[in-house]
Amino acid sequence: MVNSQGNEQKFDRRDSRWQPRKAVANFHTSVLADEVCEALVPALSPSSEGTLVDATCGGGGHIAALAQAGACLREVLAFDRDADALAHAAKRLGDLNCPLRMFHAPFSTLASRLDELVVGGERERSEVSAIIADLGVSSHQLDEMPRGFSFRGDAPLDMRMDPSRGAPLSERLAELDVKALAGVLRRYGEEPDASRIAAAIVQAGPRRTAELAAVVEAAMSAPQRRRLGRRIHPATRTFQALRIWLNDELGELERLLDSAPDLLVVGGRLGVITFHSLEDRCVKHRFRALTRRPEAALRMPVPEAELMPLRFAIPKGWANGRVATPAETAANPRARSARLRVLERRAP
Repeated sequence: MVNSQGNEQKFDRRDSRWQPRKAVANFHTSVLADEVCEALVPALSPSSEGTLVDATCGGGGHIAALAQAGACLREVLAFDRDADALAHAAKRLGDLNCPLRMFHAPFSTLASRLDELVVGGERERSEVSAIIADLGVSSHQLDEMPRGFSFRGDAPLDMRMDPSRGAPLSERLAELDVKALAGVLRRYGEEPDASRIAAAIVQAGPRRTAELAAVVEAAMSAPQRRRLGRRIHPATRTFQALRIWLNDELGELERLLDSAPDLLVVGGRLGVITFHSLEDRCVKHRFRALTRRPEAALRMPVPEAELMPLRFAIPKGWANGRVATPAETAANPRARSARLRVLERRAP
């Protein structure tokens, strides 16, 4: 186990820091598990380097699914900002038939952690065979009301992925004026009523989730409420925007996309599961940039066969990614907005 300062520690079940706050039979249901296996098992063949990185370990569901699907796992590195998730995953993956390293750290530190292992003599190389990143908030974080992620209960307004670091949302909100807060709501929530809602939040100064939800609902214009209908709570976009801003989720994603492709061995694959258009747009554009030649190269009078091979490609059948099947969304409604995109390294 590696703590929030990046130091590796042995997992001790008696250590209260790593205990889940309560026993949860179904800590987190990993979405698109079958699709993740379809995408990554080819990169984890018996002839592969064999290291899997789960950049967002959650409850360990994707690791367990890959092991059950026959992936050749020689080592697993699991990252998560949430100590509860690592504690649960350590129990769930106790029978994993390979070394398991856990890092209580954001996935933006992946490259530096691998370099540290190489420098320390614990790994021969920093490259890995497969990386999976399941973005967004976990079922546990939504359902554990004291964490302050959900508008469906009443709890302190926290929303930190890692409660041991930084200030809770209730304190960070006090740093924003109406203009700045409206910008957050527009950028990260694509909220049409951003200015109205921001003004109401600044005036009310909510400290609890129920207070924030009520303020947003009261401030939202009638036309916007009608557009959302009964199935979508008026506070949905505001809670999403504030969570993304507080945890720097898009910044974390951009840093992962900057480093992760170069960490793959030839034949290695990176899978990223997104849950909203902001994340998906970022992943789609980055993968597109990595798999297409620059326009200047296309204009050069050089035959295609003589050009250097592209280092990355989208595997066949994955051009548009994959979404959850009707059966999965019926069993787990939180999967309805999930999309898995995959990138493969083809050349050094």
